[in-house]
Amino acid sequence: MSKETIHTDDAPAAVGAYSQATTNGDLVFTAGQIALTPDGESLEDEPVDVQAEQALSNLEAVLEEAGTSLDNVLKTTVFLDDIEDFEAMNDTYASFFDDEPPARSAVEAGSLPKGMAVEIEAVATK
Repeated sequence: MSKETIHTDDAPAAVGAYSQATTNGDLVFTAGQIALTPDGESLEDEPVDVQAEQALSNLEAVLEEAGTSLDNVLKTTVFLDDIEDFEAMNDTYASFFDDEPPARSAVEAGSLPKGMAVEIEAVATK
């Protein structure tokens, strides 16, 4: 199967030259999700746990549109603007991946898009 792009109105629209996700029919690769609501409202002034919850909710919506779910996520990458926010992000993250969580990398990336504290991307199976 060739590449297919994924779009849902249940997550914020792409704000650049990228898709919310792509799939080859077997794997789904998501774009990084930040704390924007589906209608584009920014939560950049909220604490990292609130931002992580919105980013993960966006990720969940994109995966569902692709025909998969958080249960099928193989790997996530979490970008933090401050690694000191790891514990607060992790508590929220764990509530989304409580049983058999995926592999994960978490790194301090410095400045994130739109002044956000966290961005999360994933690779999942269909």
